[in-house]
Amino acid sequence: MDRRRFVKTTAAAGAGLAFGMTPFQIRTKSDIDRFYDRSIVIDTLCVGHDWDKEELDAVKLSGYTGIQTSLANRTWDSSLKSIADWNDRIDNHSYIFIKATKAAHFKQAKKDGKLAVMYGHQNATMIENKVDRLDILHDLGTRCIQLTYNSRNLLGDGCTERTNAGLSEFGLAVVERMNELGIIVDLSHCGKQTTYDGIKFSKSPACFTHTMCESLYQGHPRAKTDKQIKAVALKGGMVGIAALGYFVGPDPGGKTTIETYLDHIDHAVKVAGLDHVGLCTDFQIHGIKAWATKETWYEPRLKSFKPSYNVKWPPWIPELDEPERFRNVTYGLFKRGYSERAIEKILGKNWLSYFEEILRG
Repeated sequence: MDRRRFVKTTAAAGAGLAFGMTPFQIRTKSDIDRFYDRSIVIDTLCVGHDWDKEELDAVKLSGYTGIQTSLANRTWDSSLKSIADWNDRIDNHSYIFIKATKAAHFKQAKKDGKLAVMYGHQNATMIENKVDRLDILHDLGTRCIQLTYNSRNLLGDGCTERTNAGLSEFGLAVVERMNELGIIVDLSHCGKQTTYDGIKFSKSPACFTHTMCESLYQGHPRAKTDKQIKAVALKGGMVGIAALGYFVGPDPGGKTTIETYLDHIDHAVKVAGLDHVGLCTDFQIHGIKAWATKETWYEPRLKSFKPSYNVKWPPWIPELDEPERFRNVTYGLFKRGYSERAIEKILGKNWLSYFEEILRG
């Protein structure tokens, strides 16, 4: 090894020690595959509406241990129906799924070679002005609720709202009851002040189940600032880095690559600390390309999202759009010098520890 290469490698390894990395690790692909296969892998926002054979086959390819799925939230009736649909799906495919209402179910899923499914809603709209509906949702299995989506609701402002109001009095009451029940407070789509209020007033650590780093993609309303990332981590919360291509950069499939995604993970680890960063997708296990067209995916989003969302076509990064995406991420993290211990945490152990605290068991 010549002097320039030695100095460069040593510097990179030294920087890596801060993340729990081990310098000069040499790994074969088969070594990494075996490591991945024995790891707990959790995707904290897996959006899937048509769980057909292709999607079910993708579950095995993914190596996933568990997911949070996105249930209906526009109306009370639609939210109840989506829960009933998932209950039926789990009953009909008990050889694939386990309903996850506590952290132990993720461990059981790993042991049994199944997929743990945690019920979540990306908005609190369905509870209307009735806090006691949270008790019903909890009884039915809901374990995560995002306080707001992009727009304002009765709890507070979303991330694309013109104003920047924080949590309302009703929002504070909702957060308090979620804490008492053991429902995760998700702030992924919340506006800036609503995000800060959610972190401050939630007695249990809040989280971002699916976001990215504003420092690396400035101006995107879905990104979280370093200050927000640090604040949620200091309270014991989690930051899930979304794998949706146009979330991590403006040119998915082009200059925005899997390396861009890894950059977001690196940055989140630097800001939040190794124990507070995890993974997610914000799309189906079998990916977007397999089914989406410009007419069915891109054009509807141009109408439903504000221009600041910077929706792109195609929206995916190829290496992250296939079921084995997080295996590819694992290869990338090893190349960057992350140790097995650090990668295990990012793949799923951090989320598992968080669930043990919030879901109580």
